[in-house]
Amino acid sequence: MDIREMIGNFFKIFHRMRRNYRDSALITYYKTMKFLLLPILFASALPMILHAETAKEIAAKFDSQKVTAIEDYLKQNPKAEDADDALAILVDAQHSLGNLESVADLLLKRYDLQPKGDDADLRKIVTEILQPYFTIAGAANHKGKAKEFIARVKEDFAKHELSAQLGQLLDQMTAELAMPGAGDDLNIAFTALDGREVDLAKMKNKVVLVDFWATWCGPCKAEMPNVIATYGKYKEKGFEIVGISLDEDKAEVEKYVGEQKMTWPQYFDGKGWENKIAREYGISSIPATFLIGKDGKIIASNLRGEDLEKAVSDALAK
Repeated sequence: MDIREMIGNFFKIFHRMRRNYRDSALITYYKTMKFLLLPILFASALPMILHAETAKEIAAKFDSQKVTAIEDYLKQNPKAEDADDALAILVDAQHSLGNLESVADLLLKRYDLQPKGDDADLRKIVTEILQPYFTIAGAANHKGKAKEFIARVKEDFAKHELSAQLGQLLDQMTAELAMPGAGDDLNIAFTALDGREVDLAKMKNKVVLVDFWATWCGPCKAEMPNVIATYGKYKEKGFEIVGISLDEDKAEVEKYVGEQKMTWPQYFDGKGWENKIAREYGISSIPATFLIGKDGKIIASNLRGEDLEKAVSDALAK
């Protein structure tokens, strides 16, 4: 409630009292209270006026208080039975405050508290600990730490009755960690289908799109006209494309590339999803594209349509 509402409500109440009662003593009381309470109302509302906060600021204040209180509780009760609950509260509060490093540490502490035998709550471990840690580590580019944690979980539950299902999930996470992200290098070198030697390390000062695709991939073929158009528009300005085909039929690749006038080099080893370069970089779905800047670092991935053209134009302008 702001100051205007407070004052307005005050006068509404007393005006209503004045209309309903003609007692001179009450009227006198009303007049007296009006002038006594008005300064009090202003004084009580003044902090709200001078220290107005947004909803996020208010929430952050309470999250900070929550963190302090729970940390004090755990210090005083290091072996508390509800330590896991306390840590879960801290995770939520620190996440709201944006302290992701603290969240990662707290998640590891939660994992330490979990049973590792057949009585383990795998749902909790996967959804409340493992997956959040994986997401945070990926965002912070701490892939090494994430791999170590995944390996630890895999070892801890190697004899669990659901180890096979858990292992599949952990293997998928490990594969995703291999995927490059913004700021990473792609160390790719090969001899293309047409005999050209390709080495990304020698393509500095160029803007390069690395495109993992296949002739059997519908979304890849749907996006290809835009890729071709962008290439034609910016090739003379320093834009290059390197194709990585996940096909098994060489003739199909050569036919499609020729028909579409895709004049950039293509890597092909005929292994489909077992494509050497695709496996090295954890590619599990296509199209998968990586735009590399003039410094050889990845700028962005999986750009489509107008977003691709704009990103290429911006990168060339730098």
